Amino acid sequence: MPQWLETVRGWIGQLITIMIALIPLALVLQVLFGLNTPFLGGAIVKNLLTLITELGGAGLVGLIGLVIIIYLFNAATRR
Repeated sequence: MPQWLETVRGWIGQLITIMIALIPLALVLQVLFGLNTPFLGGAIVKNLLTLITELGGAGLVGLIGLVIIIYLFNAATRR
């Protein structure tokens, strides 16, 4: 793989790692301060609950989808 592509892949992996680390912080802030939390747009808690409900209601297909999402996150953060 070309060097520039490895560099871009590393940047993307680091960005995803930072974003994943910020999700628990955003959840806690919205639970404590509600939807009007500065610098957080949208309803993070509601979106997460919707995702969990949809995956749970889909049965095996939802489980397979969850496994694929986890695999993609792990693949993006690995080097």
